[in-house]
Amino acid sequence: MIKSMTGFGRRQSTWLDGTVTIEVRSVNHRFLETSIRLPKSMGNLEESFKKAIQEHCARGRVDLTVLLQGGRGGTRSVQLDAVLAKQYHQALRTLQRTLKLGGSIDIGLIAGFRDIVALSDQPADDPKLAKLVEKLGLQALQDLAKMRKKEGALLANDILGRIDTLRGLKGQVAGRAPAIGQETFHRMKARVEKLIGGEIPDLPRLHQELAVYADRCDITEELVRLDAHMIQFQHTVHSTESVGKTLDFLLQEMGREVNTVGSKANDATITASVVQMKAELERIREQIQNVE
Repeated sequence: MIKSMTGFGRRQSTWLDGTVTIEVRSVNHRFLETSIRLPKSMGNLEESFKKAIQEHCARGRVDLTVLLQGGRGGTRSVQLDAVLAKQYHQALRTLQRTLKLGGSIDIGLIAGFRDIVALSDQPADDPKLAKLVEKLGLQALQDLAKMRKKEGALLANDILGRIDTLRGLKGQVAGRAPAIGQETFHRMKARVEKLIGGEIPDLPRLHQELAVYADRCDITEELVRLDAHMIQFQHTVHSTESVGKTLDFLLQEMGREVNTVGSKANDATITASVVQMKAELERIREQIQNVE
């Protein structure tokens, strides 16, 4: 059964006197795109997380974030943004000259800007902590995969229900189709007789031309192809592979057949059914945008 590209997974555990939290989110994307945020001391886990994401997801943008809060065994470091400090200093000197202000621009003033000097916690490079993070990450990915599968089942039910509606509308069109050729023939014949206003000189030739014209209104082939596309579409929905692009292609082909039916039939009853069919196709298209 198809899977959704939208999902969420979260796992949390204690570590010493702190906590380790892993969050994984996924949204729609044409291809598979990953973003992994790890503490610097755990950069070696990035590649294994990428491979794990590729095992669970074929399409979508997947964001994995590792959050470490509290805990002993870490180090605290001071982060200094010297470039920003110079920009502050230059801006203050410009302001001083512009407003002709007195006073001095010293270290105490510059250090008062909170984004110049910052204190950060760096987790300890502990193999046990790294192993815990990897374990929680894989569990969060499994939760994400389960959610994508569950939402995919809901999408499949909705899509298949709309295909059934589409098949019912197609049946209404097919029931009306046989009468279109005959009606078109008699309508055009009456129009020609009215224009001539007298006896038709070559009646067999007229009937032949009208029959050719009426045959152009035949929509049997389009209805057969539409039915074939719907059957293939239903089979594809039940596939366990990544089928979002295939479903989108089949939907385009179904839309093309429906448009052709509407333009060839030139019938008010069929046109009304075609409008409803287009509406259902558009609703299906919205759902397919979220299919992996």
